[in-house]
Amino acid sequence: MLRQFFEQHDVIGGVAIYLGQQLDLRRFPQDTLLATSPLAVTTGTDGVAVLFRYGVVVLLGMQAVEVVRFTTDILNLVSEPFDEPEQESFEILFSPDRPEGIDQGRIRLRSHSLQGLLIVADVLAKSTVLAHYEVVLREHFEHIEPLSKGLREGGRAGMPKGRKLLENIGDSLLIEAKMTGRIEVSEKPELIWDYPEYERLYLRLEDEFELAERHAAIDRKLGLISKTAQTLLGYIHNRQSLRVEWYIVILIVAEIVITMVDKLF
Repeated sequence: MLRQFFEQHDVIGGVAIYLGQQLDLRRFPQDTLLATSPLAVTTGTDGVAVLFRYGVVVLLGMQAVEVVRFTTDILNLVSEPFDEPEQESFEILFSPDRPEGIDQGRIRLRSHSLQGLLIVADVLAKSTVLAHYEVVLREHFEHIEPLSKGLREGGRAGMPKGRKLLENIGDSLLIEAKMTGRIEVSEKPELIWDYPEYERLYLRLEDEFELAERHAAIDRKLGLISKTAQTLLGYIHNRQSLRVEWYIVILIVAEIVITMVDKLF
């Protein structure tokens, strides 16, 4: 049924949606199963849904109303859903006589195989996650310039509290853990181990969507944010230590003055 539907179309549309932090695939119905790694099922009239445990769902050949219905139905399986999920729309062009890759903004495949569609879904899912964290880190970077300016001015203005800096460091570490541990952006999909003939397709799409470069850029930004926050936290700690030392000096001087006054009077 799946093959017959896609073979009737030279172009199909799709959308990748980053719904939330995690998707519980164990609770997803298995009655329309197409594949397990990644999990793929038939849905809608003739569509296919590919689901990833790190919170992304890639929907192929579905109408807009079917996309809304499907994402609404599985929302109870999503941990920490986003208020405004990141989305990437795309089209797949089937052309058996031309090389696979990107053709005028559309993904070009030679065949209608399920494995090829799963490779496309894997790349689009990772690209959507990267797009989400690129936006998140852009917002973090907006705070770096005023913090640096406050540090240059001696910390008298615009300096955050220690708790806020610790939150920034924690956010950076959490994003890095998700990118390397749960999402594995830099890793090839498990599907390639079973179907090595699709490795070339994955590498081409990985290069076209610049997954490695974008991942490296995010790593550099995370490092800069963490370094900036740690530098400011160290400055605040030193400033507080100096203040405590002055309090001690004042107390000692006060005690000396009181002792001298007692002896004089």
